Amino acid sequence: MAFWWGAPLDWWEALLAAQRRQTISAADLQKARGVLDHLRERGFEVQPTEELRARALRLLSVHTSVHPLRAAEALELAAALVWCRERPQGAGFVSLHPPLRLAAALEGFRVLPYSGEVHAPDPEP
Repeated sequence: MAFWWGAPLDWWEALLAAQRRQTISAADLQKARGVLDHLRERGFEVQPTEELRARALRLLSVHTSVHPLRAAEALELAAALVWCRERPQGAGFVSLHPPLRLAAALEGFRVLPYSGEVHAPDPEP
C-alpha cells in the first residue's frame, strides 16, 4: 500500500466527521485509529517533493472540467503517479471521492471500490 504524506490527516478527518455525525462510537474511533496506524507503519509514504508538486500542478491544470480537483486531491493523485512511476495501468487506486475517482480513472488507475461510474464495462469473455 502506498499513500500520500498528507493522507493520514484525511483519514483522521473522515473518522472524526463520522464520530460527529454519530455514525461511529468513541470506542470504534479508537479501533479505527489503531487500524490506520497499523497500515501507515507498513505502507509506503510518498513524501512531499518538488516532483510531487509539479505533478499535482499538472493534474490541477488537466482535470478542470466537470469535476475539478482540489489541491489536496491533486497531491494524492500525484503521489500515486510518483509511486507507480507514471505507469498506472493495472494499479489500484482507492478513494470514495467522486472527482478524485474520476481523475484517477482518467489517468489510467483501476479505481477501487470498483464502480461502473468511472470504468468502462469489462469486455465479455
